[in-house]
Parts: sequence; C-alpha cells; structure tokens
Amino acid sequence: MSLVTSTDGRISVLLADDNAIVRAGVHALLTLAGDVDVVATAEDYDGVVTQATEHRPQVVVTDIRMPPRFGSEGIEAAKEVRKRLPGTGIVVLSQYGDPEYAVALLAQGAAGYAYLLKERVADGDRLVRAVREVAAGGSMLDPEIVAALVAPARGGTGLSEDEETLLTMVAEGRAVKAIAAQLQTTPAAVDTAVEQLFLHLARDASTGRRDALNRLRTLHNAILDREEQGESLSRLLPSGLADKLRDDPGAIGRTERLTVTVLMSDVRGYSGIAERSDPSVLARQLNMHRKAMNSAILKQEGTVMQYVGDAVMAVFGAPFPQADHAERALVAALDMHRLQAEVDRGWATEGLEPFGMGIGLSTGEVAAALLGSDERLEYTLVGDTVNLAQRLQDLARPAGTTVVSEATALAAPEWTFERLDPVHVKGRDAPVTACRVFGSPEG
Repeated sequence: MSLVTSTDGRISVLLADDNAIVRAGVHALLTLAGDVDVVATAEDYDGVVTQATEHRPQVVVTDIRMPPRFGSEGIEAAKEVRKRLPGTGIVVLSQYGDPEYAVALLAQGAAGYAYLLKERVADGDRLVRAVREVAAGGSMLDPEIVAALVAPARGGTGLSEDEETLLTMVAEGRAVKAIAAQLQTTPAAVDTAVEQLFLHLARDASTGRRDALNRLRTLHNAILDREEQGESLSRLLPSGLADKLRDDPGAIGRTERLTVTVLMSDVRGYSGIAERSDPSVLARQLNMHRKAMNSAILKQEGTVMQYVGDAVMAVFGAPFPQADHAERALVAALDMHRLQAEVDRGWATEGLEPFGMGIGLSTGEVAAALLGSDERLEYTLVGDTVNLAQRLQDLARPAGTTVVSEATALAAPEWTFERLDPVHVKGRDAPVTACRVFGSPEG
C-alpha cells in the first residue's frame, strides 16, 4: 500500500493526542505552516493505526502516552504504522525529557523519525521543520534530548574537543558513514574512535555517567544495525541506488531524464556451453564470471542493472550523473575482457570452456525511474539508447570485441575506433553507423 503524495507539494498529516486541547493547539501550529494538511486525528493506539491505514498520511504526529494503558502507545503505534505503511514519517511529541524514549524510538532506525518535547514545539518553526524533515525521509532530535543524552557523560570526564564533537554526533543518531564524511575519515576509523570514547567515559564513571554510557552504547548499536541493513540493501539494489534512496526517498516513482552510456555484454556460444556442461559446474562459472564483470564495472563507478543468464547490463551516468560516462564505460569494457581472459586461463587448467564475450556500448538520453508495484520495485532505463546497446552487442564479433555507437565514439575523442559499414539492425528503419574499439589512450 503506497502513501498519498500531494501533487502540489503539500504534506498530509495524521495528528494523535488524547488531550483535545493539545490536539487543537498542535493543529493550529501545523495549519499556520501553509504547506501542511491535517487529514485526520486520533486519541488512542487503535485510532492511530486505523486512521493511518484509512488516510495514508505522509506524516504521523503523535503523543507518547495514550489510552488504553497510558504507557508508550504512541511509539508502539508509530512502529505499527511504519510496518503497514513503510516510508511514513513519524514525529513523536513528548512531555518527557528522558532520553530512553528517544532511544526506544530510534532503535529501529532514525530515517523518517523525529522526537520533540511538547514544551518546545512552539519555539520558532521547530514542529513544522520536523514534519517537513521526516516527510522527506530525514530525522530530527530535539536539542534538549541531545543535551540530556550527553550532559551526564560530559561532567568531569575531561573530554577533548574532538571527543565532544563525536559524542554529540553519536547522540544525534548520525550514521557512521555520515560522521566519517563530515570528519573526512573512514567509517572504520569512526567506529574505533567511538569505542575509544566509550572507554574514556567508562573510566572512573559515576553512576550518572554510567547511565549515559549505556544510553550511548544503545544508540551506537542501533547505528551499527542500520549500517548493516544499509549494506544488505546495497546488495539487493543496483549499485549506488541504495545511497540515492537514503539521500532522496522521494526518488521512488519519479522519472529522471539523463544522458548516459549503456553497456551490454553477452557470452558467445553460451547455449552450446550450457548444453555440454554439468549444471552445478556451470553455475560456479557464472558466479565467477559475474564477480569479475561486477568488479570491472564498479571500479569505474558504473551501475550494474541486471544479470540475465550470461548477459550483463550496466549503465554509466545513472543514478548519479557523470560527465565522463562514455570513457568510464569504455574502460570498464576493456577491463571486462581482460578479467574474463584471466578467468578463462584458470578454467583451462580444469578443462572448462571459456566465456568469450561481445560488448556493446550506446550513449544517449534515457528515462530512469524506480518502477513496479507495491510488492516489487526495479530501477529501470527506458529509451532507444538501451535498445541500441543490445543491437551493438550483437555486432560485437568475434569474442573479445567491443562495438560502440557513433555518439559513444564522439564522446571519447582520445580513444581509437574503426568505423564499420552502416548496417540495419532490428527495430530501426535507418542503417546504424557503429565503431569497433581499436585502442585506448594508453595503447
């Protein structure tokens, strides 16, 4: 089930609080923003879940303690809504400054969550900023909560300025990679620094400081869990797309027009190889082949779109634009041939057949989007550029040959090409002028 997304940039909100006066006040604050629509209200756990399911708001703004138990129903309801409607932004309003509530909220991941104190929501535009932030997939933690997390740990510990900075970043729930980027270091170095910081805090810690240390450890573990989830996501999505979705959640369903270079490769004579090979041995060969191809493509920061049997499709210049996408694709193609030749030499010692390839490259404009259904999404390229890459791959013979479009050759003036005679290809009325790669700038 997808969320209701406004076409005019307005944000739909479900407001939940058991106190009618509080609901009215928060409703008024949100209405004043000009770009927020309160589409429904609720006053207990069941109401939050039911109204969210019915109205599919982009953001839920909820109190923590509500009927029936007046415990942590707000946080529990928020998590249930996120299960049913992934991507829903959650803003939790609380009169409690205890950081443990923030830790409980953020343990499932900070993206799309905000935690604010009720007494501060009227300060400036804090509440509206939080709604806008989570609607875009971001997060926000009330500054007073951050102070409560770190202040007990700071007292009397003699932290350096660098340690103070790192401590605040961890308390804010920032991802290890984000901290590394800001500090201009590696994620491994940040992780080590955090562990050293915790050891520093542990030394001669009072009871109060030990409580803060436990809170920080909980946050740090949650951060590491999210990093691992992100790595798993990166393995399931085309390279680079996981990062794009984390940075730009609104990318789902949005079409981008990009100029790219599409790469298509195919193993020559694969059907015959499959007929003559043991299936388990062939599966091992395919795995080694794909690993080598993936390495060559990722080295040039390309995006592996899909594997279909022995065929590989990749793109350079998407999802992130690259000014030199044609040259990167050419280098990757050259490296793919080289790496496969190395793999073939190893296979020869086992009596296995080689995977000689043909590769086609096409440069031009495409439409790129995450398309599909609620159950499954795929990053898709649409346009004649994609079709032409497939046709050029068919022309890349004998094995070990790369054939490119005229546009690709023009975009890489330092490379050497052999112009082929115009040829008619499937799907095109006019003949196509293609070029065989003859040499790289390095010779």
